[in-house]
Amino acid sequence: MNKKSFLSLLALLLITIGAAAQLPSRYPKWEFRGAWIQAVNGQFKGMSPNQMKQTLIGQLNSLQEAGINAIIFQVRPEADALYASGYEPWSRYLTGEQGKEPSPLWDPMAFMIEECHKRGMEFHAWINPYRAKTALSNKLAPVHIYHQHPEWFIEYGNQLYFDPALPESREHICKVVADIVSRYDVDGIHMDDYFYPYPSKEEFADDESFARYGGGFTNKADWRRSNVNLLIKKMHETIRSVKPWVKFGISPFGIYRNQSSDPLGSKTNGLEAYDDLYADVLLWAKEGWIDYTMPQIYWEIGHKAADYATLVDWWAKHSEGRPVIIGQSVLNTVQHADPKNPSINQLPRKMALQRAYQTIAGSCQWYAAAVTDNVGMYRDALIKEYHKYPALVPAFDFIDKKAPGKVRKVKGVWTEDGYILFWTAPKAKTEMDKARWYVVYRFDSKEKVDIDDPSHIVAVTPNTYYKLPYVDGKTKYRYVITALDRLSNESRSVSKKIKL
Repeated sequence: MNKKSFLSLLALLLITIGAAAQLPSRYPKWEFRGAWIQAVNGQFKGMSPNQMKQTLIGQLNSLQEAGINAIIFQVRPEADALYASGYEPWSRYLTGEQGKEPSPLWDPMAFMIEECHKRGMEFHAWINPYRAKTALSNKLAPVHIYHQHPEWFIEYGNQLYFDPALPESREHICKVVADIVSRYDVDGIHMDDYFYPYPSKEEFADDESFARYGGGFTNKADWRRSNVNLLIKKMHETIRSVKPWVKFGISPFGIYRNQSSDPLGSKTNGLEAYDDLYADVLLWAKEGWIDYTMPQIYWEIGHKAADYATLVDWWAKHSEGRPVIIGQSVLNTVQHADPKNPSINQLPRKMALQRAYQTIAGSCQWYAAAVTDNVGMYRDALIKEYHKYPALVPAFDFIDKKAPGKVRKVKGVWTEDGYILFWTAPKAKTEMDKARWYVVYRFDSKEKVDIDDPSHIVAVTPNTYYKLPYVDGKTKYRYVITALDRLSNESRSVSKKIKL
């Protein structure tokens, strides 16, 4: 082979290797796998505390088995609380009557945080920022902020909203969030797609606010977007000031803008987050005010007005330096056939699309009960294929990229509960340096250790121990342990050979 031919072959080989390196993994080790658990649908109304606890435990166990590693739990549906709040009343979606505390008294958010964390799941507290009534006929508790400041609110359609233009609205909402972040061990604060209300035939009655606060704006739409921008920026600053490791994420409506409105928009034809809800989510990501974007792409591949594939591609290319997580509709996915293979539903093709982009960090399932109910065999498919092996929540290294130290003093010990692998937490000077979780990997004794292969993960745990599956003490295995901090930075590994 002459030199020219050799160099050509080498170049081709390097291109091939490079292309292979870019191919999405069938089983990614790092992937956000979330599920929304909502309260506003009334699923918990009328339940006793014990019934609700058992329902939630059942859902979490089912979701854990399906590979879910993050729960987004609705704690503030209408300026109320599914937790012990000093600022807002107990939610009617918990007890059936706003302001009525559960009996016996318990705290659903504290309970869920504990249950999620023991399963190696993140907990994101989901709040609705502006909505105060889902229907005007709903009765507000005497302690609701509306009774103290009715001038902060606007009726629109059949609902009641904080006026987004008022500094007082922003102050109250951020005060509530600061309280949650300071008192609860949440991993994230999450807002969904409700900013200014979805438009109806009537006009949102903010002329008086525009006259008072709209100086410098000739366009009311730009002014409304500015009002929401101010809230998002203030929310980001509030969270960072209290606990800098807590993530702040937004789940916007799935269309940012159509190309008919903006040449940079998507090839879609539907309601727009930017123009109709006044949510400039790309600005928030670009400015670093949010830590992840979770667009609700609830349509099917081939939808005439909002094609799923078109939107996934658009959001992946407009991540603005922040992870994009796809909001998936379980029902829509199983109810529509793959356009190229009508004998199956769209889950395989949607998962392939999701994993084809480096800027897409995973997905979140709407809604959790559809997964636990195994609608269209969706949960079975996650277990058998798409979430066959565990995945770790991707590292949010733009917040902090320093990994924790290695675990120490790994040893196997016989106890009355069985053969336990123990270790000691790495030393840490600050909360950000501490180990939050531990990842336990298992390999055959002569097998090459590759912790990038998630098939070897046997546990993600907050504990500094792991019960070993002892048989007869004749077979050697190598257990490898790493530490993760609160932002999923992974430490160097420590291994221990064990006979089982």
